[in-house]
Order: sequence, then C-alpha cells, then structure tokens
Amino acid sequence: MPRFPRFATTRLLYSLHASKTTPSPSHSPSSSSSSSLLLGSFHLRQFSAGNSLARAKDDKDVWWTEVMAKLRNIGISAHIDSGKTTLTERILYYTGKIHEIHEVRGRDGVGAKMDSMDLEREKGITIQSAATYCTWNGYQINIIDTPGHVDFTIEVERALRVLDGAILVLCSVGGVQSQSITVDRQMKRYEVPRIAFINKLDRMGADPWKVLNQMRSKLRHHAAALQLPIGLEDDFKGLIDLVQLKALYFHGSSGQEIVIEDIPSDMEVLVAEKRRELIEIVSEVDDQLAEAFLEDVPITSTDLEEAIRRATIARKFIPVFMGSAFKNKGVQPLLNGVLGYLPCPTEVSNYALDQTKDEEKVILGGTPDGPLVALAFKLEEGRFGQLTFLRIYEGVIRKGDFIFNINTGKKLKVPRLVRMHSDEMEDIQEAHAGQIVAVFGVDCASGDTFTDGSVKYTMTSMNVPEPVMSLAVQPVSKDSGGQFSKALNRFQKEDPTFRVGLDPESGQTIISGMGELHLEVYVERIRREYKVDATVGKPRVNFRETVTQRADFDYLHKKQSGGQGQYGRVTGFIEPLPAGSMTKFEFENSIVGQAIPSNFIPAIEKGFKEAANSGSLIGHPVENVRIVLTDGASHAVDSSELAFKLAAIYAFRKCYTVAKPVILEPVMLVELKVPTEFQGTVAGDINKRKGVIIGNDQEGDDSVITAQVPLNNMFGYSTSLRSMTQGKGEFTMEYKEHSPVSHDVQAQLVNNYKGPNATE
Repeated sequence: MPRFPRFATTRLLYSLHASKTTPSPSHSPSSSSSSSLLLGSFHLRQFSAGNSLARAKDDKDVWWTEVMAKLRNIGISAHIDSGKTTLTERILYYTGKIHEIHEVRGRDGVGAKMDSMDLEREKGITIQSAATYCTWNGYQINIIDTPGHVDFTIEVERALRVLDGAILVLCSVGGVQSQSITVDRQMKRYEVPRIAFINKLDRMGADPWKVLNQMRSKLRHHAAALQLPIGLEDDFKGLIDLVQLKALYFHGSSGQEIVIEDIPSDMEVLVAEKRRELIEIVSEVDDQLAEAFLEDVPITSTDLEEAIRRATIARKFIPVFMGSAFKNKGVQPLLNGVLGYLPCPTEVSNYALDQTKDEEKVILGGTPDGPLVALAFKLEEGRFGQLTFLRIYEGVIRKGDFIFNINTGKKLKVPRLVRMHSDEMEDIQEAHAGQIVAVFGVDCASGDTFTDGSVKYTMTSMNVPEPVMSLAVQPVSKDSGGQFSKALNRFQKEDPTFRVGLDPESGQTIISGMGELHLEVYVERIRREYKVDATVGKPRVNFRETVTQRADFDYLHKKQSGGQGQYGRVTGFIEPLPAGSMTKFEFENSIVGQAIPSNFIPAIEKGFKEAANSGSLIGHPVENVRIVLTDGASHAVDSSELAFKLAAIYAFRKCYTVAKPVILEPVMLVELKVPTEFQGTVAGDINKRKGVIIGNDQEGDDSVITAQVPLNNMFGYSTSLRSMTQGKGEFTMEYKEHSPVSHDVQAQLVNNYKGPNATE
C-alpha cells in the first residue's frame, strides 16, 4: 500500500492541532476550525517533514481520539406517531441547522424538514429514512430519522446497521407498542446502545411511570428515569434533572431559553426517592458505583454520570429522558444525554470479514489512520443519478480517489462526495472514519463494501426480512411499459424488501413487499414520479390439476383432404403417480413389436405433454400423471409425426374426464408469533380460512402457532393479523405442497373458469 494516504492523514491531524480553537455552540456550522473538521471540511497544511512531522506522529493518537470522541452517529426510532420526526425537527432547530419549526401535519403546508417526499407530507408519516447532521456544544451529531410503520422496517434495519447509538422514542400515552418491540428487537440484533425518550407528556392521559414499567416488563430493559416531570398533561411545566439535582424550565417562543432553578420544595421527597432508585438500578450493572453505594460513600453527579455512560455503552442499562417535543420541552437535555451517554465511533466494536483468510473476523480500529473500509447501506435514485449512502468504518475517503468494490471486484472513482441534510446536499472534499456521507455515480448494490484496495474486507450484511404480501400490477396504457419497467427496476434496487417477478402462467407482473401500505406507496410513487397509472389486482393463484383413478384411451385420428392424409391410432391408459413421486409427468412406451414405428413415439410423448399443460377443469397444468402406451396403428403413407401428436392430444382430452380429475391448490406453512392473549382469536381466524393448526408452542409471553393454510385464503392476511393483535403479531409463510381442494371450492373454480370461456 502506498504510504501517501497515511502522511496526508498525519498532516490533516497536525492541521487540526495547529488550528485548534475553542468550539462554541454557535448556529453556524463553520464557527470554528475544530467543528469544521468534525463536519468533514479538512484543511491540509504544507509544512516541513522535520520536527513538526515527528511531533504530529507522536501526538496523532491524542488528536484522533479527540476528533472521534466529538462525533456521534445516532438513529431515532419508534412506533408510528410517537413523535420521531417532530423530535428531529426540534433537534435541528436548537442546533441551528434550521431556523424555523414546521410541524409534520402543519397548517402552513411546509411539513417537517426530514419528510421531504410529497407522499410523506400528505400522509403525515415517514416512508424513507432521512439523514442529516448538526453540531451541539462542539460535537458533531449525524442523525437518521426512520419510519415507524412495520411495512418500512427495512429502513430501520439499514439505519441501525450503521449507527453507533439510538434514541428509542416512546409515547407517554400509548406506551410500549408493537413497533416499539420490533425496533427494540432490531437494536438488540445489531447491539446498538440506546437511550429512551418518553415523549408527549403534555397529552391527556400521559403516564411516564406506566411506560417505564412497560419497558422493564415488555422489553426486558434495565431502565431508570434520569428526569422527573414537573406536572403532567396541561400542567407540564418542566423537568427535574435527577443527576444534577436541578429544576429545568423551558422559556421563549420555541423553548430555546433554559432556566435552571432549585428543586421545588414540595417535590424534594419524591426526587430523593427517584434518585436513590436510579443509583440502585445503575449499581446493579456497574461494579464501581455498586462499591460506592454499598459503602455508603456520597455519590457525586460526576460519579453517577460516568457509571451511567459505562453501563449504557455496555448495553446493560437504558437511561430514560422525558419531555414533549411538540411543546418544545426536554429536547436540549436529551441532546446533552446523546453526547454524555451514547458512544463515539471508537467505543463501538465493529468487525469485518477478511476474504483472503476464509472470512476470518477482523476488528476495525475505527480511526482515520488505516485502510479505507466503508459500507454502502442505502441507495437512492436522485436527480443526478444513483446516490449511495456510505458509513465509513476506517480510513479516509476523498473526492477523486479510486476505491474498490470488494463484492464485485470493480475499481471505481469517487466523482462527487456529499453530506446529506434530508433532501439537500453539501459537497465536501473528504470524510474520515465514523462519518456518514453519500457518493454519486458509484454503481453498487445495498450492502456492498468499499476499500482502498490494500485489504479485502467485507462488512457483514444486514438482515432482510422476506416479503409477506404480493399484488398483480400492470400499466393502464401499453405505451408506458418502458417507464413502468424503469420504475420497478429502480425501486427493486433501492429497497431489498420490494421484489418484482413475472408469473409464467398468467403473464402478470407480481410485486411483493412487507404489507399493503408498502405496496400502495410504491404504486402511488410509480404514478407520481413516472407518470404511469397502474391497475392493481389480486394475483392469480397457481392451481394445478391431477387425476385420481386409471382411465383407458383408444383414439384414432384420421383425416383425408386430398393428397397425403393424417392417420394415427394410440391405445393405452393414464393413471395417477404414487404419492411422493419425484416426477410430475411420466410417459412409458409398453408397445411390443412395431404397431407404431419407433420414430413416431417422441411425437406421441410430446402430444401428451402438450395436452397436460392445460387441464380441462380450469386450464391449469396437470401434474402427477403417468401415461402408458400399450398399442396403436399406423398407415404406410398417411402416418406422420403431426398425426400421432394430434392423436395423443385428443386421446388425453377424451379419457381425462373419466379419470376423475381434481384441482390442487398451493398450501402454505404459516408460522405465527402472537401475544398469548390473542391466541384464541388468531386460531379461530385460521380455521375460518380453512387452515389446519399443526403446532402451538409457548415462547415467553408469546404463542407460536404453526398451521397449514391454502394460499388463496391468505391474501391480505398481514393486515388482518395486525388488526386482530393490535399490531403485535408477526407471521412468516412458505410454500409446502399442492393438495386437493374441497368439492365446493372445486365447483366454484370450475364455474368461474367455464363462465367467461363459455361466452368466448
């Protein structure tokens, strides 16, 4: 590896050391050279390679540590309508990133900054995760606001994969809801340290202590409140900081002025009790604090802060903050909590897989000194081509550098490097480890790893859930087919949970996703962004037909119309294949002698196969059938391949109805995970859908039900399950087998098929 990048990094760090000024929490991001470096605007300074370089080399670890220590990568996740986007809007306002506040469903029609898509502003929900950055007290915070809907769960997965910490927002009225549980499960999967924020304390029915108990019981969190509300609902005035033992009041038109006062005398007893509870809970998971607590040594605010930080980073404790983002209360202390308790990039262990050593795990240092390792975690089709979001785990990336895509082996140049602020971009020249940036013009897939070529590391990929719902979709106008295909290809590339397939039998385009809202949003985006109207329908289920008993055939095909005629006779029988047979169609020639010349046998087999492609009941393929040819007759002149092929087709059709055919439908193996209180309702619904329950196990507070249900009865099930279980139920579905339908269903399917076909 050439040594230039390392010297460049050393110069960069020396430049930071030389130009260090005291950062101030100014609204301008460029208020100090320190914060400008934190934001990625590096300044390379020329100097002699003598004593200065030696000194920089001696001090480099110190300065890297300082740069990285003042960086936070956080995500804001929660159940739908808990106030994530409103909270992000306030954070951007208080850090000076935006200069006025707009509400999610505001009357001014502007909408929140992070909901940049028209659809998001109309529906008042977040659909795509949006990235931004801000500075607070000299620290740079990269923020990703994620959706709350379970349909857009991949956006949360992608965000948590690359973040070092997270804020779990909970509604003080709704408490721990279904998507809160899902998001918490995702945070556990990616080992993300988190702090909790109980929002909406101004609402009627707000009860933060109920929510805290739910966190402990439902989420199994080791959590305690760091704050105490002064009043609730309409009387919510401020907060008491249990660590510093001060009362905080938020004044000014937008809560920007924080007034610190002594604790109200009527709350001193409650404060002492809650502070002791906080110390007890933290000392259970932190040995240093436990020692002081057991020895009755007075615990200072600093001791408590350090213990909370250690326990939070070790993922043994979750500090709980409170407030009301909408009423501009409690957001600034939460920001201080992000700086104080969530880890910087170097405090989180990230590892890569070394492709040269049989995917051996390698711990990444997370510093700018080292080979470049970056993960593409999200793609977006922008006005200027594909925008690829990168999380840099190690090294430095510069505009104009050559980088290598380890997954494809391609060498690429970085034409443009930007930082995102929702849908706005700011061009930068370079970025270092720990930052989240975006590059243009780099062709790759979600989950690809980039390096500078000196190492062959890949980052572990994120968990992509399987789609649970499909719809048939086609453009209204045939002229818009090109735009329609372009839209589907783009969305498929951007979203790993959105799949597109073609049904070979019906010829329909089938789109699959995480739920009805997910697919509805994509159909709407095709209409808005590509001006293509599409019709949506239920996809055709892949039925099959089969025979249930043996039937003989003896058919003579004879045609004379001047010149050479057609003559072919086939005799034999059809029968069902034995259960568990590996083949779907079997043809056997049992003719003894030369009743039919051997050169016509392949044509007869081809005729039977063609006839089996469409059964006479509902026109679907016939499976599990064995055809045995026992005799026949030919003509010296008139027999031909075509004559015998037609004889086979007509023979099959004639004897097929005698063999008592039945319709087979796809049966799915469905596994449901639902809270025990909804078990009876869900089981009853499965029976209503003609499903058979084959297993029921208990897993903690949940029931795991295994059932076999016909696919035809499973459309729209994700929505039904959510409504039956208050959104807490989950299910997975996979194909098991084709099995015969009941007589009434068969009669209905045959009538539906014969009806339109009879009129043609």
